[in-house]
Amino acid sequence: MTAIEVLRIGQRLVRDDRVTTHVALVSRAFGASRIYMTEANPGIRGAVQQINRRWGGTFEVTYVEGWRSVLQQKKSQNYVIIHLSMYGEAINSVQEQLRSIHRNDARNILVVVGAKKVPRDVYEAADYNVSVGGQPHSEIAALAVLLDRINGGRQFEDGGFENAMFRIVPSSRNKNVAGPGRTKEERPRQIVDSGAPG
Repeated sequence: MTAIEVLRIGQRLVRDDRVTTHVALVSRAFGASRIYMTEANPGIRGAVQQINRRWGGTFEVTYVEGWRSVLQQKKSQNYVIIHLSMYGEAINSVQEQLRSIHRNDARNILVVVGAKKVPRDVYEAADYNVSVGGQPHSEIAALAVLLDRINGGRQFEDGGFENAMFRIVPSSRNKNVAGPGRTKEERPRQIVDSGAPG
C-alpha cells in the first residue's frame, strides 16, 4: 500500500484551531502518515505529538509557508491528488478507483482539505475532486469518510498503533483501557439502554 498525506489549506482564525486539530487527528487515526498545514497554530503539532507518545504511531505535522509549493512538489513526485469538495464527483462513483490506487499503484496520495474558499487552481491540479454527500457539512467528516473508503476499514484491523502506551480494549459494555497504571475494567457511570438484553 502507498502512503497517504493530507494538505490543509487555509485557516479561519481562532475558530479553526479546534477544527484543524481534528483534521490532523482524523488524518492520523484513519491511516494518513502526515499533514501539511499553513496558517495554523503551532500548538497543534505539540498536541499531535502528545497523542503519538500516548497512543503510538509516527504521524507527522509539517508546517509550510505556502500550500502551492507542496501541491506542485507532490504533483512533480507523481502523487495522486484528491481534493475534497462539495462540488466534486460523488465518492460512491470513484471509491473503487481510489482504493485500487492505494492498494495496487506505486503512487502515493495527497488529500487536499480546504478551510475556506479554495482557489480554482486546486480543482485543476487535482486528479480527483471528490464530494462526500453533496451537502454542506464538516470537512472533518468528509475526510474521515474518504480515508475510510480508500482504506476499506483496514486502518482499524490491528487494534492500535506501534509503540502505544495506551490501547482501548473493545468491549460492548465496559470502558477498558490497557496501559501503565490501568489494570481494571471500569463500567461507565451511565450506559444508555440499547434495548439489547443485559
